[in-house]
Amino acid sequence: MPRFAANLTMLFTEFPFLDRFERAARAGFRGVEFLFPYAFQARDIRARLEQFDLQLVLHNLPAGDWDAGERGIACHPDRASEFREGVELAVEYAKALGVPQLNCLVGKRPSGIPDDVLRATLVENLHHAAQRLKAEDIRLLVEPINQYDIPGFYLSRTDQALALIEEVGGDNLFLQYDIYHAQRTEGELAETLRRHVKRIAHVQIADNPGRNEPGSGEINFPFLFGHLARSGYAGWIGCEYKPAVSTELGLGWIEQLAK
Repeated sequence: MPRFAANLTMLFTEFPFLDRFERAARAGFRGVEFLFPYAFQARDIRARLEQFDLQLVLHNLPAGDWDAGERGIACHPDRASEFREGVELAVEYAKALGVPQLNCLVGKRPSGIPDDVLRATLVENLHHAAQRLKAEDIRLLVEPINQYDIPGFYLSRTDQALALIEEVGGDNLFLQYDIYHAQRTEGELAETLRRHVKRIAHVQIADNPGRNEPGSGEINFPFLFGHLARSGYAGWIGCEYKPAVSTELGLGWIEQLAK
């Protein structure tokens, strides 16, 4: 069976954040992920991970003012210093929590900035982050996001992300492949996974439409889980979906679809 990590930003949200670790462990998850740890003390998160024998497999670099609608600042020329400060904060948490990889949400295109300036800023910021994380033996990921959910996001397609990775260089920069976002933007899930599995360090899932549990929509997850295994993917699969009713009532999909 695939290794599933519960996304604690999306799942068990009827409970306070620090209580979600216990709920994930009770539900049978051995790994967890979430957007950001920064509102909490690293020691408090680590205590939950140790108490419930969970591995934290991923969190994100700071992404600007999330509540105000920002979704990353890596492509913002006027915020390079803030981005680098965020890298240091993320490294501090990652080392304290034993996180092997950090995702960079590159952000929405700021208005009025030429494309070449945005690109140069993004490449320089990612190069800096990749080198800083490499010194700590941490992978850096970038993730395409569909334009329906986040209009204006800089990366929306797999080929764009792979071209960016190639331009930045470095052997610790990889793709985070979110099946939900990819289905909405481009489809071709199986072939994309097969062709680029060596460049993919993390997979996330949700069905479409609705971004609900696997099995609730159009994506053939039993086939894709088998296809991932046959393609040689050995990483975690992050469950980043919105439960249709509640997390625990909707977890039957794991036994039904992932045998």
